Amino acid sequence: MELETPIDMICRIIVRAREWDAQVPSNEPDEVDEDGPVSTDDEYDVMIDEKNDSVEAEIEAALDDLAEDQRAEILALAWIGNGTFDISDWDEAMSEAADPDSDPILEQLMDMPMLAAYLDAGLEAFDLSCDGIGQID
Repeated sequence: MELETPIDMICRIIVRAREWDAQVPSNEPDEVDEDGPVSTDDEYDVMIDEKNDSVEAEIEAALDDLAEDQRAEILALAWIGNGTFDISDWDEAMSEAADPDSDPILEQLMDMPMLAAYLDAGLEAFDLSCDGIGQID
């Protein structure tokens, strides 16, 4: 199977999604859910990479740069990666991802926890990977 979406674009999205997944909410008292846990380890707070809207914006921009069928392909890859569909169900995954009656693709992808891991696993299912793509040798 050959993907419509350039692999380097998929890998770019994976890299940014990893950054997005690695970020954590702020521990500032005015920004913390009252019912949620609050860190008292102030000495370690400098190591926390707080949520950064620019990373989210970069992922959204990368996805917006793609054609609708390419965005559907990214969603189908993520579904293969998270086990929603099997590799043999690729056509069905693509058909469902492109369904105009479902939630917008961008919204589905941005709401998906572990997007980077799912895209990696989806690529791996097709014997593809980001190894060596975008790296300086």
